[in-house]
Amino acid sequence: MSPLLGIKNWLGQRITKKSGSWSDMLAGLSLASMNIPQVLGYARIAEMPAVCGLYTVLFPLVAFALFGSSRHLVVAADSATAAIFSSGLSEIVSPGSAKYMELVSAVALLNAGFLLVARLFRLGFLADFLSRTVLVGFLAGVGVQVGLSMLYDMTGLVSSSHNTLVQTIGLFQGFGQMQGLSMAIASLSCVVLLAGARQKPHWPVGLCVVVMSILCSWGLDLQHYDVAILGSIRGGLPAFSIPLPGWHDMLALLPISASCVFVIIAQSAATSRAFANIFHEHDDENADIVGLCAANAAAALTGTFTVNGSPTQTAMAVQAGARSQTAQLVFAAVTACVLLFFPAPLQYLPRCVLGAIVFCVAVRMIDIQALNGIRQESPGEFRLALVTAATVVSVGVEQGIFIAIALSLFRHVRHSYMPHTLIMAPEASTGMLEAEAVAPGEQSMPGIIIYRFCADLFYANCNLFADDITTLISSAPDPVKCVVVDCSAITDIDYSAAQVVRDVLQRLHARGITVLFGRVAPFFLKDMERHHITAVLGKENIYMQLHTALASAHKLCDGAKAL
Repeated sequence: MSPLLGIKNWLGQRITKKSGSWSDMLAGLSLASMNIPQVLGYARIAEMPAVCGLYTVLFPLVAFALFGSSRHLVVAADSATAAIFSSGLSEIVSPGSAKYMELVSAVALLNAGFLLVARLFRLGFLADFLSRTVLVGFLAGVGVQVGLSMLYDMTGLVSSSHNTLVQTIGLFQGFGQMQGLSMAIASLSCVVLLAGARQKPHWPVGLCVVVMSILCSWGLDLQHYDVAILGSIRGGLPAFSIPLPGWHDMLALLPISASCVFVIIAQSAATSRAFANIFHEHDDENADIVGLCAANAAAALTGTFTVNGSPTQTAMAVQAGARSQTAQLVFAAVTACVLLFFPAPLQYLPRCVLGAIVFCVAVRMIDIQALNGIRQESPGEFRLALVTAATVVSVGVEQGIFIAIALSLFRHVRHSYMPHTLIMAPEASTGMLEAEAVAPGEQSMPGIIIYRFCADLFYANCNLFADDITTLISSAPDPVKCVVVDCSAITDIDYSAAQVVRDVLQRLHARGITVLFGRVAPFFLKDMERHHITAVLGKENIYMQLHTALASAHKLCDGAKAL
């Protein structure tokens, strides 16, 4: 088989795998109607020509659709990465200059290289450190942040900052300068969009709003009434070129690119995982990194800026009815048609309508029902979700992602640091062994303590293991002859914990108390041998089942009584 035929078959398999239905195609049309104006706004954040925003949803979108794994993730221009590289590059070169545009594309090419390295090291596992709780909080924070920023376009104001708190203060300060007609048009657009999403969720309501607003803006000359419009946009497909800045420029771009790549991986993984959870699907985060690498390479070669998995645009796609990357391919095709044949009409689109479209999507990203469910079932996790959302709103998306990962890890470590510890004791009515919380004065049966430690043993929780056994033995109503440790939940032990366990065993042995380990898994047994616990405990006191350990404990106690 020829190489060309092999490539053709591979592409056919990828497209077939991601293909959808007519609803996906209609969703792609609706997505294009809402997102084409939005990416024009992201071009402003990136301080690039407006047409570069359209370029981000052309070849980069197709590249991710072919190489990525997620059925829902929309990879295009994004406010977080646009703010990162624009603020960094503005300190090196004047924004808007030819040199600036070359360095912007060079950053995208560097991102592609870093993402390829990330795929080789399988860094997609970062998504595993994002719990569903913090994902709900993350999306809610993004929704609040985006919604507040869109209020500027909806009210005819101009924001001088990307910081949400500063923007909020600016809205109050600029209350008297708000443009009444823009507010009325934006409010009407919101009503239509929200009602359409509720009553006809799969209809291209956004497309109708965009078309009608362009016609009204052109026919009624809304600009004459101080309603801001997008302005002229250069058409045509992008020219292919390879950005080749100097060596010193490349060194200066490395920290900027590294910051972008971490945000790209974390934000894309967070967004992809969040929407996969909604539809009970599984995504391959490492395959998504390959898609992101291809998308950023396509962006660099077509003269545009860094692309990223966008929570806002992905939410738009899902809310429009998209269930596969077919919608994104239709989106790219519509973008090509706009660039080739219809760049002129877009200039009449009122910015307030654009703001209303994005605002409605942002509102729907705040999942009140999910937050309420978390609050009812786990107040502690609800607080973590709120902290994540507050961080995104007050500091930024990238910091919100870092906090989300840190909080997820903190919650896990907290449970491991203070695990449940139990003592098995016979239930009064049935005589069957039941687990109870460890407390002074508790004893499983005369002469025997059956103790269960419900986590791996490591440096932070090993003292709890020692303290519990010491407390149970010292406060037992009858002298303790044997301690049976149920090891069913212990799969690993580190160096520090092993030292503590050996010390406990030696102290109990000196007091004439026998210790038996039951339900010892093979991998835990290997750790015990490596840390010399087996030598101190004795192989004869290690059992694969708990009932055999209990039988041995009863024999030891009965023998002690006979003596």
